[in-house]
Amino acid sequence: MDKIAVLIPCYNEEKTIAKVVRDAKAALPEAVVYVYDNNSSDRTVELAREAGAVIRHEYMQGKGNVIRRMFREIEAECYIMVDGDDTYPMEYAGEMVDKVLHRNADMVVGDRLSSTYFTENKRPFHNFGNTIVRSSINRLFDCEIKDIMTGYRAFSYGFVKTFPVLSTGFEIETEMTIHAVYNNMQIENVIVDYRDRPEGSESKLNTFSDGFKVIRTIVKLYRDYKPFGFFGMCAAVLAVIAVLMFIPILISYVETGLVLRFPTLFVCGFIGLAAVQSLFAGLMLANMALKNRRDFEYRLTLVTRKLPKNCDEGDEAAQ
Repeated sequence: MDKIAVLIPCYNEEKTIAKVVRDAKAALPEAVVYVYDNNSSDRTVELAREAGAVIRHEYMQGKGNVIRRMFREIEAECYIMVDGDDTYPMEYAGEMVDKVLHRNADMVVGDRLSSTYFTENKRPFHNFGNTIVRSSINRLFDCEIKDIMTGYRAFSYGFVKTFPVLSTGFEIETEMTIHAVYNNMQIENVIVDYRDRPEGSESKLNTFSDGFKVIRTIVKLYRDYKPFGFFGMCAAVLAVIAVLMFIPILISYVETGLVLRFPTLFVCGFIGLAAVQSLFAGLMLANMALKNRRDFEYRLTLVTRKLPKNCDEGDEAAQ
């Protein structure tokens, strides 16, 4: 098992990958630097190998697929994940590692949004999207995460080996954040500088299509992790619609003693039944989610059982 593993997912980053690898090795001399190539058609692999990285491959396209492969294959006490586009300075990596190894953090977020992101990033829709995603997740999951979609993070062994990677693309960062928040894992924050891509380096993120995927992921995960809140809102909306449709029928009945629109009355009844069904579905799924959370805590204990012994041996050796 490595003490520290630097994980760099890459796709066509020949302009910057060598510098990122060198910076990682300089900032964390004791770390093993892994570059996971995702079908690059340029010299990314060649340059990363020359810079001293361990090269591995993921042939299914998409950042989520790359991270799934990395998390399955690499064994380390602490993981640093950073993009290969040289937008994140590696000098913050030491502080992030320290929070994992010595402050029991499960995930450390490299917070771009509190520093230079909004001035360095030249894509205004990206800035707007980051703000919307951060606000919606913090409101829906009652948390205060500073940067949801940053690609600069540190993880504990327990987080990596219990995180179920479901996404295939750039929505993976959102999935990581919600998973950590929902399971009450310790999340730390380190403010990092952000610099825009150098000239000639192009972003693989599509503002609109990937943005919609992120929004869809938030809704899906809210439904899965907070089913009572999700289906409770659906029940409330359906109940309001049923009441609004029923009020004119009730008024006409009071005035004339007749029900003049039976089809509308039937529709109101069915919508009301749907509201009740949605409410009870939320209650049942909430109990299932609670059981899943208990099972997760048990799995987390099993996964991390061997780490305290390793850490204790390291502490004794240091003394």
